Amino acid sequence: MKNDTNSHKYIKFLNLAKALRSVTKFPELDPIEERMLNYLAAFWLSGEPATVVESINGSKDISPSTAHRRLKSLRKKGYIDLNIDERDNRVKYIVQTELTKEYFSELSNCMQTALQQ
Repeated sequence: MKNDTNSHKYIKFLNLAKALRSVTKFPELDPIEERMLNYLAAFWLSGEPATVVESINGSKDISPSTAHRRLKSLRKKGYIDLNIDERDNRVKYIVQTELTKEYFSELSNCMQTALQQ
């Protein structure tokens, strides 16, 4: 029975997250953009800087050209921004925006709601 309860909670979370993604204040993300944003979140959580090069080469199942296009798309949609390294202007760091912080916070709320039921 416990597995059924856990499955129900997970499905509830997925449904809440899907509803959140349909809210107009959050620009729509395709599955690759979502995966890249989650990959970047691990850097941001650890406090380590995430460079554009690391992000492009970080996923072995996404081609570098696709990853680059998705980073450009995430920036255009307002989920990420770039900071140029002070010592080497060829190095660019990817930073989260307020929109991203709000998006992850709302996903966290969805998770908490699903777990309470």
